[in-house]
Amino acid sequence: MKMVVAIISNERLDEVREGLLGVEVAHMTVSRVTGHGRLRDAELYRGVEFVPDLTPKIRVELVVPSSSVELVIRTIIENVRDEQGDGKIFVLPLEEVVRVRNGERGIDAL
Repeated sequence: MKMVVAIISNERLDEVREGLLGVEVAHMTVSRVTGHGRLRDAELYRGVEFVPDLTPKIRVELVVPSSSVELVIRTIIENVRDEQGDGKIFVLPLEEVVRVRNGERGIDAL
């Protein structure tokens, strides 16, 4: 099993969610986060240009079987790729998943 973490722009959440549902990945956790990467867009506020410290983003977390990782990555990329600063995808090994309600473990707990 792997955990896929995608940091995407707020505007792309609906497209990513629909794309993942289309490839039968239904379980996800979504959080509102802030951060910045290499690109720091200048904004205009009351006639003065400034570079914000942190930009609002969306963090999408998915736990999937190892065999589904490439499909998930491809689906996310297809639904967010537009321009520089579109986000990042991280893939992490996952040792165990336990369903709290009944104690199921591993793939069965998904």
